[in-house]
Amino acid sequence: MADLRLIARLDIKGSHLIKGVQLEGVRKIGDPNVFAKKYYDSGIDEILYTDNVASLYGRNSLFDIIRQATRDIFVPMTVGGGLRNLQDVETALRSGADKVAINTAAIQEPGLIAEASRKFGSQCIVLSIQAKMNAGDSWEAYCENGREHTGLDAVQWAVKGVELGAGEILLTSVDREGTCKGFDVDLVKAVSRAVSVPVIASGGMGRLEDLRDVVCGGGADAVAMAHVLHYGKLSVSDVRCYASKQGLGVRSVVNRI
Repeated sequence: MADLRLIARLDIKGSHLIKGVQLEGVRKIGDPNVFAKKYYDSGIDEILYTDNVASLYGRNSLFDIIRQATRDIFVPMTVGGGLRNLQDVETALRSGADKVAINTAAIQEPGLIAEASRKFGSQCIVLSIQAKMNAGDSWEAYCENGREHTGLDAVQWAVKGVELGAGEILLTSVDREGTCKGFDVDLVKAVSRAVSVPVIASGGMGRLEDLRDVVCGGGADAVAMAHVLHYGKLSVSDVRCYASKQGLGVRSVVNRI
C-alpha cells in the first residue's frame, strides 16, 4: 500500500484564502500562498488549490497564484475550479500545477475526462466529486461548488469517471465540509471499494482520530485538510506524528526551512 498523503486544501475567492461551512458562508482568511508556504515548510505532502466561485463566474483566478507558489513550494499541486476545456487544463499545468481537479465541466461533458487523460495522462486528472447524502445509504453528486443537483449517484459517477480515465478521486462531503465533525466514512468507504484509483477524503477533519477513522474505516489513500490547519487547531506535524504512531505509513519529511 502506498504511503498516506497529507494534503492542505486552500479554497480561493479572488486573491483570498477563504473558509466556509458546507461550502457556504465563506470568510476571508488571508493570502493563500503565505499559508501554502507555511504548510510546505511544515512538511505537507501536497497542496490543493480550489477556486470556489470559478464555475459560477465562468473564470479561474488561480493561474497567477500557482505561478507565484511554484517559486518556493516544491510539492505536488492540484488546481480545481472553473476548468472548462482542454485549454484550461493545459494552462493550469503550464502554470505549474501537477494535477487538475474537474467537477462541473466533467458532469456537463464527461468526454472531457477522456480527452484530458489521453492528452496529459490520467495521473494528471482528478475527478472532483462533491457529494450530499440522500435519504438512505446513497449520495448525490453536486456541481457548481455544491449548489446544484446533478441527479447522479456519487458512487456510480466515481466509477464512470475512472472508466473515462480519471486517475484519482477528490471526494468532498458537502454535509461535513467545514463542520470539524469528522469525515463521512461511509461515503469514502463506498467510493474506495468501487474504484481502483486513489481516493482523497475531504470535508470534516476536526480531530486526529478522524484521520484514523477515514483511513482505516473508509480506505482513504489521502486526506485533505483545511479548517483545522487554517485556524491552527492542528499542525501538519501533529497530524504526521499521529499518523506515524498509528502505523498509517506517512512519508518521512526532511527539514524544508
